[in-house]
Amino acid sequence: MSNFRWNYRCLMFLFSLLDILIILVFSPAKSKAELPKSDAASTVQIEVNKAPEGVINQTVETSNAPLSAKKARNNLTGQVTPVSQLLEVAPPTNKKAPNNVAGQVTSVSQLSDVKPTDWAFQALQSLVERYGVITGYTDGTFKGDRSLTRYEFAAGLNAALNRLNELIATSTTDLVKREDLDTLKKLQEQFSPELAQLRGRLDTLEVRSAKLESTQFSTTTKLIGRAQIVVGSVLAGNNVVTKTPAAHNPTLQGLTSLRLNTSFTGKDSLGITLSGGSIESLGQTRAGLLGTYEGRTADNASITFARNQIILGGVRYRFLPYPNTQVNIYALSDGASEIGLSGPINPYFESSSATGGNGISRFSRRSLVYNYGDSGAGIAVLQGLGKQVQLGLAYSAPNGNNPTANNGFFKGRYLALAQLIYYSSDRNFRVAGTYVNTYSPANTIGFSGTNFGPADGSNLINSTVPGAGTVGNLYGLQTFYQISPKLAIDAWVSYAAQRYLGHGDGDGMDWAVGLAFPDLFKEGALGGVLVGMEPKMISLSKNVDLGAGAGQADKDTSLHIEAFYQYKIGDNIEITPGLIWITAPNSDSSNPDSLFAWVRTLFRF
Repeated sequence: MSNFRWNYRCLMFLFSLLDILIILVFSPAKSKAELPKSDAASTVQIEVNKAPEGVINQTVETSNAPLSAKKARNNLTGQVTPVSQLLEVAPPTNKKAPNNVAGQVTSVSQLSDVKPTDWAFQALQSLVERYGVITGYTDGTFKGDRSLTRYEFAAGLNAALNRLNELIATSTTDLVKREDLDTLKKLQEQFSPELAQLRGRLDTLEVRSAKLESTQFSTTTKLIGRAQIVVGSVLAGNNVVTKTPAAHNPTLQGLTSLRLNTSFTGKDSLGITLSGGSIESLGQTRAGLLGTYEGRTADNASITFARNQIILGGVRYRFLPYPNTQVNIYALSDGASEIGLSGPINPYFESSSATGGNGISRFSRRSLVYNYGDSGAGIAVLQGLGKQVQLGLAYSAPNGNNPTANNGFFKGRYLALAQLIYYSSDRNFRVAGTYVNTYSPANTIGFSGTNFGPADGSNLINSTVPGAGTVGNLYGLQTFYQISPKLAIDAWVSYAAQRYLGHGDGDGMDWAVGLAFPDLFKEGALGGVLVGMEPKMISLSKNVDLGAGAGQADKDTSLHIEAFYQYKIGDNIEITPGLIWITAPNSDSSNPDSLFAWVRTLFRF
């Protein structure tokens, strides 16, 4: 008899818990009440392993939480919270939790907001009148249509446990009726096949889980892949060097990148990128189809490596020594990539490892202030200054692995960068000021195929004096404003003060204004339009000759006009057709306008 009493008391306890769960957990789901909203942005992973210039899209994954209804996947393996996301943590609230303390009710009728027609009325009546484990709020209500807090669940569970102890202590046996036990027995008999099936499924899952754990590639490493197939063609335009019409031959090309993200502590990330492709650049400085970098697409393979050759594109280790401090140490990347490039203030046009590529051209993604860098070794630090300000500092040496004269980590080509970003409290407005100091020894060639310059824009801005080292001081001001969920605007202006050592000075400049249209015609789609002036040489010392004659700067203004539409076929496939129109190519009005079309299909896996 004592064994039976203990068993039925266990059943009583299970019934009580079941009733509590039904009312406190499932009842809110029946209501239309909204969950309290949090201002904290989702923690996302940013991967900024930068391949050698142009090998793959410079990828910076930033949070678009304020911009899109989509949430980034929470990737525990290899995930590190960047400072730009740490700044988005909601401030502590001073609101007090509602007062849940009230006297014990003895009848469900004492709860003014509970009616006999409510779907959980009988369960409530049982818990209140038979077991006495439900208390209401101080205003005499139950509030069954609001969300359950962990504190309330703990209180309800404690009441049930206390009541169970009372039943055990008093050996009360008349609270369970014979019909209840008969009903329980029938339920057990009716659901025995389902329970057996569930038990079998669990056993199978355990076996499969053990097999996966024993054969998986790594418990700490995740592989991220991206492949692009691009169809493109010049529709109009001349080669600016030969002054002859450029060939209008459509091409079909591709590019692939594989990234391994490894975490050792859960708060760090080691990123390694392998990539290769065959996407030809339409032009380079005084070379290529168009004879200029103006209008350069963002998907070009590196011009310094053979086509379809797999190369190491990035090696970087990132960790958080303090909650608001992120340190990136990289053997192959660049400082502009490691502080986030223009992702935080140009999120719809910039590329990312999550979305692949957005803007069709390199110019539409970022200003010249970010483009003088090149892949190499370095260190970067991102520091949060309060909730709305972030400071980024970086030092990179593109030829830091070369021990020969005028090279190395400290004596060769370098880039020192500082950036301060301000975010509004709602994250809809951002403004960034950027400064870069860079130096390149004479006749140094980097992954971008140039020894100095932004690798887009006119030929003069990408030229140097043969045999002379070059120093640059770059200044950029960028801003972004999310006008509405379906409309955003970004703009920038940049200035470059360049010194050709022993010869003289030159001044460069660029600017742009872009409009982005999230969810255009379809949820998840993106439209973009941008108008700007690509980098050009606006003035030059009379003793400096960059190929157009002594003291000759760019004489005209070339406009870059771009439009694209990114259409999502599924979560991992999207097609982005776009057009790039260049007026007065190479900042020379004697050159006819250039027009080319680009259709990118992106696959993520």
